[in-house]
Amino acid sequence: MRDLSVDVRRLTRIYGQGRTAVKALDEVDLAVERGGFVAIMGPSGSGKSTLLNMVGGLDRPTAGEVYVGGVEVTAQDESQLYLIRRQRVGFVFQAFHLSPLLNALDNVLLPALPVGINRARRERATHLLERVGMGARLKRRPAELSAGEQQRVALARALIMDPDLVLADEPTGNLDTRTGTEVIRLVEDLNSELGKTFLIVTHDPRIARRCHRIIYLRDGRLCTAAEAGLGELA
Repeated sequence: MRDLSVDVRRLTRIYGQGRTAVKALDEVDLAVERGGFVAIMGPSGSGKSTLLNMVGGLDRPTAGEVYVGGVEVTAQDESQLYLIRRQRVGFVFQAFHLSPLLNALDNVLLPALPVGINRARRERATHLLERVGMGARLKRRPAELSAGEQQRVALARALIMDPDLVLADEPTGNLDTRTGTEVIRLVEDLNSELGKTFLIVTHDPRIARRCHRIIYLRDGRLCTAAEAGLGELA
């Protein structure tokens, strides 16, 4: 039996009703094995971020099922979804979403607040920041950090609760080419070292080529690279 980290079955998401309805996802089937390093590509509006939000339990589908680590996310109530997001899934966003009032260390510790911040978690946060090259900037606030450094802090924060799955939505979108390449290399190293599953939405072919697998979407459906207008990656 395959050891799946993500199992998506006939996933459909429709926004609106009647003539104004938009089918963001159209019966998508997707299986990602544990430890996978996967890119999701496609034109704007193809459903990439919607798919990521469904997998992470940030939005609910109109129809279909999502399993993360064997647990059916789509069957959970809000309290259980909260626990799944906190314990099983880490998130990295294009805009970083760091608290401007907190330093790097405290930003990494934010997801641990509901369960308490003890010495072990503080040591883990420090270790993660050191691992992503931010050991000398633990006490710096976001305004004192470059965009690349902020994304490194966000990556450490995504890993603080030791999740099985990390979802990254355009993690290099606000970074210059050199910095974006450095960050994705770091993500690649962490995938190899920690065995975490990474699902990465990206428009950048250079980023996608570093992933072990590329999934293409167009109009809410899985498709080939050529159908997505990305034939050079086929």
